[in-house]
Amino acid sequence: MARVVILGGGVGGLAAAQALAPAAQAGHEVWVVDRRESFFLGLRKLWVLAGTSDLASGSRPLEGLRRHGARWLHDELVAVEPDRHRVRTAGAGLHYDYLIVALGAQPRPDMVPGAEHALNLYDAHEVERRAPEVRQLQAGRVAVGILGLPYKCPPAPYEGAMLLDDFFRRQGVRDRVELVAFTPQPSSLPAAGPAACAAVEGQLAEKGIRFQPNRKTVRVEPGRVVFESGELTYDVLVAVPPHRPPQVVLESGLAQDGWIRPDPRTLRTAYERVFAAGDVVEIPMANGMPLPKAGVFAESQARVAASWILHELGLGQPLEFDGYGYCFVEVGGQKAAKVTGHFLTHPAPQVHMSEPTRQAWEEKRAFERERLEAWL
Repeated sequence: MARVVILGGGVGGLAAAQALAPAAQAGHEVWVVDRRESFFLGLRKLWVLAGTSDLASGSRPLEGLRRHGARWLHDELVAVEPDRHRVRTAGAGLHYDYLIVALGAQPRPDMVPGAEHALNLYDAHEVERRAPEVRQLQAGRVAVGILGLPYKCPPAPYEGAMLLDDFFRRQGVRDRVELVAFTPQPSSLPAAGPAACAAVEGQLAEKGIRFQPNRKTVRVEPGRVVFESGELTYDVLVAVPPHRPPQVVLESGLAQDGWIRPDPRTLRTAYERVFAAGDVVEIPMANGMPLPKAGVFAESQARVAASWILHELGLGQPLEFDGYGYCFVEVGGQKAAKVTGHFLTHPAPQVHMSEPTRQAWEEKRAFERERLEAWL
C-alpha cells in the first residue's frame, strides 16, 4: 500500500485530500501536514474588514479531514527531503510514496521597511483585531495599497477599497473620508487583460476612489507612504505585502528562483512522484506573465495532481490543468462582478468580467459554503 503526503491544509491541500478519498478507501494512507487547527477561505478577511461577518463563522477544524479517510498530522513542517522521499516535522519524520506540496505563499511585510504601520489585509487575524480602527474613522484619508509583488487574489485590494466605500456611505461619512487605491503595477489587474482592468478601474472611479498605478513603495512611515517617485499621506493604511514561498520550500531544492515550477498540465515537479499545487507554484502564461495566485487555481491544480496519483494507483483517469478560473469581485451594495477566464490560451489569456449583480454576490457566498461543506 502507498502513502500519500499532502503538505498544507489550505485550499489546495483540502481539495487534494477530498480527491484522494478513493485511495484512502482502497487502503492507502493519505496524510495532511499542517500546523494550524482550523481553516477558513481568504475571501472572508474582506467581510471582516467591512464588518459584515467574522472569522469564526467561516472557520472549520481540520479534524474534519478524517471524513475523507485522511490522517491529519498537526505539527510544524521543518524540512522537505525529496531525494529521500521524506518530510520532517518538529515531532516526527514521515516517508512518502507520493507527495503534494500545497504550502501556499506567505505575506512578507518584513520585506517592506515600516510595513508594521499598516493594517496587513492578508493577515486575517490582524484584520479582525484592527478593523475597528478603520471603521471608526469619521474623516480623513484611507489608503488601500499593494506594497510589493507578487500577491495572491489580485482583485482583493480593490474589493477592500470598494467595501470600505460602501461601509462609509452607510455610516453617512463618505463625503468626509477620502479613499485611495495604489499599486506598483501599470494597471489594476494586468494578468486579466485590458478589459478587466478597465472594468475594475471604472468601478473605482464611479465610487470616487482615486486609483494610482505605478506606485512602487520604498518604505512606509507613520502617516506617509514613500514611493520611488512621490509620496502619499494617509490617516489609515490598509496594505498588501509582497508574498513569497515558505522558507522550507526554498530549502528543499524544489524551488527555482523562489517558486516551484511544475509541469503546467500535470503539476509534476522535477522530482519523482512529487507534485505541487496552488500559490507555491509559478506557471507562466503565453503573454509572459505568471498565472495569478488564486484559490480557484489551487483547487483545480490539486485535483489534477491527485488524479495522477490515483491513476498510478489504478483508481482513476488522469486530468490535465487547463488554466480555467473564475472569481467574484465585490463592489459594495451586495453586488459582485464575476470574472471568468481561460488563462493559458495563446497568445494571451481570454478573460471576461460581468456587470455587478446580486446573483454573483450570492454565488460568492455559496462558493465558500459549498467548499467548507465538501472539505471539512
